[in-house]
Amino acid sequence: MTPDIKLFSYRKHWAHRFGTAPFLPMSRAEMDLLGWDQCDVILVTGDAYVDHPSFGMAIIGRLLEAQGFRVGIISQPDWTSPAAFKALGRPALYFGITGGNMDSMVNRYTSDRRLRHNDSYTAGGEGGRRPDRAVIVYAQRCREAYKEVPIVLGGIESSLRRIAHYDYWSDKVRRSILVDAKADILLYGNAERALVEVTHRLAKGEAFAEMDDVRGIALLKPAAPEGWAEAHADDIDTADEGARQMGAKTVIRLPSYEQVSSDSETYARASRVLHRESNPGNARPLVQRHGDKELWVTPPPIPLTTPEMDKVYELPYARAPHPAYEAAKIPAWEMIKTSVTIMRGCFGGCSFCSITEHEGRVIQNRSHESVVREVAEIRDKTEGFTGIISDIGGPTANMYRMACKDERTEALCRRPSCVYPGICPNLNTSHDSLIELYRKARAVPGIKKVMVASGVRYDLAVESPEYVKELVEHHVGGYLKIAPEHTEGGPLSKMMKPGIGTYDAFKLMFDKAVEKAGKKYFLIPYFIAAHPGTTDDDMMNLALWLKRNNYRADQVQTFLPSPMALATAMYHSGKNPLKAVRRGGSEDVETVKGIRQRRLHKAFLRYHDAENWPTLREALKEMGRADLIGNGKHHLVPSFQPAGTGLSGGEGRRLGAKHGAQMFTTQGVRKTLRPKVKGA
Repeated sequence: MTPDIKLFSYRKHWAHRFGTAPFLPMSRAEMDLLGWDQCDVILVTGDAYVDHPSFGMAIIGRLLEAQGFRVGIISQPDWTSPAAFKALGRPALYFGITGGNMDSMVNRYTSDRRLRHNDSYTAGGEGGRRPDRAVIVYAQRCREAYKEVPIVLGGIESSLRRIAHYDYWSDKVRRSILVDAKADILLYGNAERALVEVTHRLAKGEAFAEMDDVRGIALLKPAAPEGWAEAHADDIDTADEGARQMGAKTVIRLPSYEQVSSDSETYARASRVLHRESNPGNARPLVQRHGDKELWVTPPPIPLTTPEMDKVYELPYARAPHPAYEAAKIPAWEMIKTSVTIMRGCFGGCSFCSITEHEGRVIQNRSHESVVREVAEIRDKTEGFTGIISDIGGPTANMYRMACKDERTEALCRRPSCVYPGICPNLNTSHDSLIELYRKARAVPGIKKVMVASGVRYDLAVESPEYVKELVEHHVGGYLKIAPEHTEGGPLSKMMKPGIGTYDAFKLMFDKAVEKAGKKYFLIPYFIAAHPGTTDDDMMNLALWLKRNNYRADQVQTFLPSPMALATAMYHSGKNPLKAVRRGGSEDVETVKGIRQRRLHKAFLRYHDAENWPTLREALKEMGRADLIGNGKHHLVPSFQPAGTGLSGGEGRRLGAKHGAQMFTTQGVRKTLRPKVKGA
């Protein structure tokens, strides 16, 4: 086995003799058909089980199967009692628990904390099939079912809660989820390496306490391991210097749970440290006190090589939902079943996004040959395939095979972003390999079109006019998603996003390519309301920009503080962790917390919606901008109100009757963009 595929170099567990299961079993009857008396590992997930590499439990299950382990699935169990958690019997090694492809709280609640009634990862799209804080609840029920069976946590819900974290839904700092779930170990990020190593070592009888050398894990210990010098993170820059002086075996001590839960500025400092210790090339272990225990977090895992990525994505997936769902539609599956993942990770470092915190900033790539094989497999095995690949991409569309030009420089770097405030001169931004991959994919016999539905990072795309030309001529189906997120410098600096001038440059390049190709394509720009660092004036200016550019945003996003994000630290603390956080010397950040102001910011994004006009008129008057109220083209909102909208009772009817609704259609915006939303 070559070093490039170390992930598959372990000696297989004895149960490999049972071979490959058509689907990982979800019942004892299926286990009997496979000849199993017991599962080695049982995965408990908040999602419907779809055996496809876009679903985490499928990747984890098939990877463990390839290592020789017998893996069962308990999908969306009834969590009100331990009975459902006994469905496959007692696992020989452990329960592996994940909330699913999405965090269970994000999946269940909107940014205004309103209940969602649908779930894209459930058969029939039905909401309510998983509990709030699913990982904790599932762990409790597994412990009740089989008290002595070890519990391993993984997936995005656990990954983003691996240390003490601010929880938006309870508006407080919570302990590491490892503590609250009373689990034995937590694997964070894309955890294939840790998963395989931990499972094999456990199968050999090794205790979890001895696995503190495995990268990408969190453990609870009575004390920090001996032989490590501690660098305290009271001041991150001083801590960096102290760590260098102490030598290689240095652990960074984060402020304790008790400290970060009682002092929001200390929380912001801890958040800054965590993100600076995210590069696999130079990250050090972290330790954080929780009561009488030490939470030990090892450095991030080494990214998978291209041969390893190829093997992971070419495991024997059934590429379909489990037959138990019969004809029920699973919306997320319907959306991704003809899409192909070509890479992982993101070096953009957007402060509000969880991709980098979970998948890392080093791009992990599949080979051209592997991607082409999957395109052919989709063609041959997907029922009802029409010849169209719905997406070829990943967390972004166009970071494929981009990396630092120098490996040593990359290993030493602590920048949170390779593209902010500008593109790093050490970054290779060539799109040549991606263009070549696109051409190979669409040349597969039987393929009519290969779409690019993942969001294009436009600040990188402007570096390659050839890539923009390729997109327009072959890979756009009417609309192309991009995410400038805002127009104003204040919020953009807190998001770590480029200025709107970069968007303008891309739009000019895109429009020229569209005109030359004789197409009618449009950009769909996404924007965020109520992000930390955003003022009412910022949102008003964004609304004016939208109107000047004839955009009507039908789907808008209000900032949701996800666990561990840098923007969440801003929201909670009112401090800026993008800069040094020092007592009395931290930079303040304006935050938008009240529901009234959050809804106002969202209303500015939907300035064209008559339901929002009363709110906007009132706000504009308070801001001293009543000059923007009127019925001319230069006004933001009309002075009239159509009948039955915005205002209730007689006043609404009176305004509507007096002015009529047709004035808005003749003087307002004409271009309505209705993007298709990928994912939940």
